[in-house]
Amino acid sequence: MSVSFDLELGNAIKAAASRHSQSVSAWIAEAVRDRLRNEALADTLNAWEQTFGDLTEAEVAEADRVLDQAAELRRRGVA
Repeated sequence: MSVSFDLELGNAIKAAASRHSQSVSAWIAEAVRDRLRNEALADTLNAWEQTFGDLTEAEVAEADRVLDQAAELRRRGVA
């Protein structure tokens, strides 16, 4: 597979990969995995809301709390 980017984007990708000590291929693969995961999450959320209705503000706040807690644990190397 080959892909091409305009020069400015290509340079930004190379710089980002370098900052993360990754090859360009590894950096792009990680970015694509993140994008696919986000799209799958959006699809799942849409299906949930079609079945059960929109999430309430309280449910969204609880999800934010849980995600923030998980991120903090990852930062500390606990999870």
